[in-house]
Amino acid sequence: MAYEGILYGMGNPLLDISAVVDEEFLNKYDIKLNNAILAEDKHLPMYDEMASKYNVDYIAGGATQNSIRVAQWMLQVPGATSFIGCIGKDKYGEEMKKHAKLAGLKAHYLEDEAAPTGTCAVCVVGGERSLIANLSAANCYKSEHLKRPENWSLVEKAKYYYIAGFFLTVSPESILLVADHAAAKNKVFMMNLSAPFICEFFKDTQEKVLPYMDYVFGNETEARAFSKVHGWETDNVEEIAIKISQWPKASGTHKRITVITQGPDPVVVAEDGKAKLYPVALLPKEKLVDTNGAGDAFVGGFLSQLVQEKPIEDCVRAGNFAANVIIQRSGCTYPEKPDFI
Repeated sequence: MAYEGILYGMGNPLLDISAVVDEEFLNKYDIKLNNAILAEDKHLPMYDEMASKYNVDYIAGGATQNSIRVAQWMLQVPGATSFIGCIGKDKYGEEMKKHAKLAGLKAHYLEDEAAPTGTCAVCVVGGERSLIANLSAANCYKSEHLKRPENWSLVEKAKYYYIAGFFLTVSPESILLVADHAAAKNKVFMMNLSAPFICEFFKDTQEKVLPYMDYVFGNETEARAFSKVHGWETDNVEEIAIKISQWPKASGTHKRITVITQGPDPVVVAEDGKAKLYPVALLPKEKLVDTNGAGDAFVGGFLSQLVQEKPIEDCVRAGNFAANVIIQRSGCTYPEKPDFI
């Protein structure tokens, strides 16, 4: 099977500014652990404060780009993946291009003349993370860029598409263009719930795209937020996963499969009205560095097997493997080669 360009990602490319901080810092900026939010005015000074006060790592990130990078790493096939998003014409943008190239991604960035490259503060306390994204240029993505022949050709070449829910706040039009293409050509279209605020405040946009989703990823907090917003009156993750999988579909080619991670608890996979649990190998607490990128890495590992048409249990196993590697390192980074068997 030819793997070149098989997997396409589209999302918000953000440079992660990652640091171990303290409770005082979290309280000062009203930050909750295990959450992801968009930066408000009150958060803007924190980026510089982190850089001056703590030991900071800069890592090319953004949820979709993380997942695509991990899938590329797991596949070890040059050019198997492509990515589209918007960066600024600045040093962070150059850093992003360099990292994407090193990761083996075919990245076609729209470069915005005015806005700086987006950043994401990753605040780590006790191994748990909180994300505060300042989208800047990432928020400026336009579907005109996607429609250009050199960029649309990436869409046409791919057979699998993955977009994090965060991109719903940026360019729903671009998402629907890709979703329509996938449905028309019987390809596989996938998204992530991504954060409670997406389910809460972008409910209508999310519902517009949901019928196209062949796979829906998320974690237990996001699944419960989705349930609450839709008045399902259940906190049971298995029930919620089944309900999401039974949401009406735009195309009958593929059934919908819902995949919900729960940190160290079993992964829930729902299809055909049933939920199955897949255990996660427990990591001793002293080996946990930070959980940033764990969910993204799970998706990347999962996708690396899905594009090879492996059974679902192999996809979950690869997802758990990748997440396990990432949480033992700072940020969404990985060794040179995976030892996944």
